[in-house]
Amino acid sequence: MALSFVNPNAIWAGVLVETLVRLGLRMAIACPGSRSTPLTIAVAEHPEVEAIPILDERSAGFFALGVARQTHRPVMLICSSGTAGANFFPAIIEARESGVPLIVLTADRPPELRDCAAGQAIDQVKFYGDYPVFYQELALPEADLNQLAYLRQTVAHGHRRAIATPGPVHFNQPFRDPLPPIPDPPNAEKCDRLSKILANPSPFFAHLTPPPPPVPSVQIPEAWRSPIPRGVIVAGLAQPQNPEEYCQAIATLSQKLGWPVLAEGLSPLRNYANLNPNLITTYDPILRNRDRAIVLQADAVLQVGPLPTSKILRQWLAYTQARRWVLGTSERNLDPVHGPSQSLMGTVEALAQFIEEWDDAPRTGYCQQWLELEGKTVGAIATLLRDETSLIESKISWLLPKILPKSTNLFISSSMPVRDIEWFLPPNQSQIKPFFNRGANGIDGSLSTAMGIAHSNPKKLTVMLTGDLALLHDTNGFLGRHHFQGNLIIILVNNNGGGIFEMLPISDFNPPFEKFFATPQQIDFSNLCKTYDVNHQLIGSWNQLKESIAEKEAGNIRLLEIVTHRKKDTAWRKATFEQLKIQD
Repeated sequence: MALSFVNPNAIWAGVLVETLVRLGLRMAIACPGSRSTPLTIAVAEHPEVEAIPILDERSAGFFALGVARQTHRPVMLICSSGTAGANFFPAIIEARESGVPLIVLTADRPPELRDCAAGQAIDQVKFYGDYPVFYQELALPEADLNQLAYLRQTVAHGHRRAIATPGPVHFNQPFRDPLPPIPDPPNAEKCDRLSKILANPSPFFAHLTPPPPPVPSVQIPEAWRSPIPRGVIVAGLAQPQNPEEYCQAIATLSQKLGWPVLAEGLSPLRNYANLNPNLITTYDPILRNRDRAIVLQADAVLQVGPLPTSKILRQWLAYTQARRWVLGTSERNLDPVHGPSQSLMGTVEALAQFIEEWDDAPRTGYCQQWLELEGKTVGAIATLLRDETSLIESKISWLLPKILPKSTNLFISSSMPVRDIEWFLPPNQSQIKPFFNRGANGIDGSLSTAMGIAHSNPKKLTVMLTGDLALLHDTNGFLGRHHFQGNLIIILVNNNGGGIFEMLPISDFNPPFEKFFATPQQIDFSNLCKTYDVNHQLIGSWNQLKESIAEKEAGNIRLLEIVTHRKKDTAWRKATFEQLKIQD
């Protein structure tokens, strides 16, 4: 890259961006604003950076989050000074809680224009509190080689931190005028001198290379060297870079320990069911029967990643008080039930490598109990849903593996969709790759995240499963429509309100339930889609849903709206759980 030496800001921003590019940066999301002009120009003109302008900072943050989830490499976020950066905060929280690398650049006023009513100047120091894994307010740009070396190394350190402990890194960057790439006479001599020193900038950046992947390491618990007949593996939320390798590692652990695998729907395990003969997908309805839950009490639990969403499973773990090992790749506490657990640091793939030479453990009676109940429950759910012609929400989750193309990216919004996926997504061999924002479990930025996932993998279909409120909360995501290059289908479950609240005790208190909790919005989504030039289709049958998904419209966004009845769907779920509780 040829650096621009027109003024100190241009040199500084060019060195900053080139440093990140040498370390592997390939995408930057830039929000419009004046104070960030040097950074925006630096990414827009760099030949190795895909720079995308997005108007709304909140949407931009989640779009970047979606790209980083898909690519597992940091994405750069740029905004102007003032409240612009505040709108990044929800995405930064989610990135920290779910371990997604972001490089956040908030432009700022120089010190002399702070706390003096200069306009668009607020306190941006440690703007995001402790949520970034690394924070630094960078120095004011100078046309000085030593200062540029400081900038290079500080930015490189921040990039390393974003990957070593995956999460957001925040640089607050003040700029003085001139902001555009125009000459700065007082600094012309220094800039000219630097242009000669860095005429060939390669030696200045030569030591910067993309970081190698972390070396996996984990310690085998001594207790595992003796058989533990009543053990289970609880495989929770997971978005691994290589889903098949992850699923194979879980299967290896299951075979060597002889333990069944309770597999969360928001992990790829259910979609590679052929790899694991000990897979349990219906643990939630199984454990709703108190007598069965007591009979199935475990002595040992290996928890892989954050716990599944199921409240029933968490209550069972708290009740059993089994010895539990919690496997994770960071120091984050992943035990919300506060049981007798101890942490294992490392990846599940590394753990499986350490024990793959062990003999397979024989299938115990305890494991067989789980598998027999799994077979009955999966069959009972299939019987209930197979011939269901009415458009009930829960059937969507059951049907998806049967109608989505193999290896589809599936983004699942929070609230009701994640729960229906956990309850009703059956074991299958679709190799669907699930994505979600369950670090903070909010509905913020759902559409923008899905668009980021789809944009970063345009040759593969991405499907978003969402409720109406989650979509409405982020309709500004559609503003990126004209820069979007992926293939995204949005399956909109429109029950005119918050279906998740119908499952809670507050639903018995109306008023104020309908107005303040269900919050129906009465939106005509066909008109909304016209506003953003998005293809809309109202789905009237399951066959129509299947046919619409099969249509080939690459490089587009399509919204398939399924109108459902919130209260009837809630009654169906409750009746179904009662029926599954009493099955033999």
